[in-house]
Amino acid sequence: MYGSTEDAERTAFRKAEKKYKLYYDNTRKKKQPRPVDLSDVIDFKSISESYHRNGELPSGIFPIQCDLHTPIFCLETHPGFYFIPGALPVEEQCRWIKESLTSFPQPPNRTNHNAIYGPLQDLFAAAKDNKVLIQEEQYCGTNNSEVEIIQIDINVPTWNFFDQSGALSKGGTCKSVPASVLLRKLRWSTLGMQFDWSKRSYNISLPHNKIPDALCLLAERMAAPTLPLGEVFQAEAAIVNYFGLGDTLGGHLDDMEKDWSKPIVSMSLGCKGIFLIGGKSREVPPLAMFVRSGDVILMAGQARECFHGWSHMNYLKN
Repeated sequence: MYGSTEDAERTAFRKAEKKYKLYYDNTRKKKQPRPVDLSDVIDFKSISESYHRNGELPSGIFPIQCDLHTPIFCLETHPGFYFIPGALPVEEQCRWIKESLTSFPQPPNRTNHNAIYGPLQDLFAAAKDNKVLIQEEQYCGTNNSEVEIIQIDINVPTWNFFDQSGALSKGGTCKSVPASVLLRKLRWSTLGMQFDWSKRSYNISLPHNKIPDALCLLAERMAAPTLPLGEVFQAEAAIVNYFGLGDTLGGHLDDMEKDWSKPIVSMSLGCKGIFLIGGKSREVPPLAMFVRSGDVILMAGQARECFHGWSHMNYLKN
C-alpha cells in the first residue's frame, strides 16, 4: 500500500512532531486523548534511577560528573547535548514559575501581546482580579490598523485594565477582552536584550531590563559543564515560552546569536512534555525524550546546529 502524498512530503522531523502531537477522539461524553505510542521516548528520570541503583545505562548514553547534585547525561549521537534530570529543586521551580507569570511579562519585557495591545502592566494580577482590558476611547470606533496604532506612539498605552463595573460603564462601543483570556493566550516573553520577531534579530535599541541576577547565576551554574575550566557563562537574553495543553513548538534552530560558542540553557517548569532533537536538517529523524519540571537541557557545540522542538502533552503521567 502506498503512503499519501502528504506523508511523502513531510520531513522526518515533521513526522515525529505529528506522531507526538496531542489529538482527541470525540465521544458522546467528552473528548478523549488519542493513544500515543511512547515506547521510543527516552526517559532520563528512569535512566537516572537505574544508574543510581546499579550503574547501568542504555547504549548510546553516557554520564559526566560535575559539581551538581545529579549526573548529567549525554548522547553519543549528539555531541554537545546535555540532559540534567531534576536539576532544580521543587522550591526553586516554584519560585521561577511564579516569576514567569508575575514578573517576566512585565514591561519593558515584550510578549506576544505587544503587537496588538501594546505593553500590558500586571497581566497576572488583572486576571486574578477578573479585570477586563478595554481600548481607550480615543481609539474606539476608528479604522486604524494595528501597525498605524503602534506607529502613533508605542510607549503610550491604548488599552487599559478595568474592573467589571468600569467595563460596564464603558458600554459596548469599545473593544474589550478579559484578562484571563489574555493570560491563557500568553505564549512568550523576552528577558534582557529584546528580540525583534519581525526582523528575527536582537534589537539593542528596544528598552529592556537586565535578566534577574539570581536567574543569571542559575544559568551560569547549569552551563558550567559545557565550558572550558575557568570560563563563565553570562546570560544576556532569554525567551520564556508558555505552553498550554497540547501546544507545540515546531522544529527550529536558535541561530540569531552571533556567537555560537556559548551554550543554550533550557529550563523546564510545570507540566511534563516531549523534547525532540534531530540533526542539521529536518530530514534527520529526531530523538524524543520526556522533559519534566526541574529538568535542564544544554545545547553546545555541534548540538547547537541541530533542529529541536517541543510537544507539551499535559495528560502524560509522571
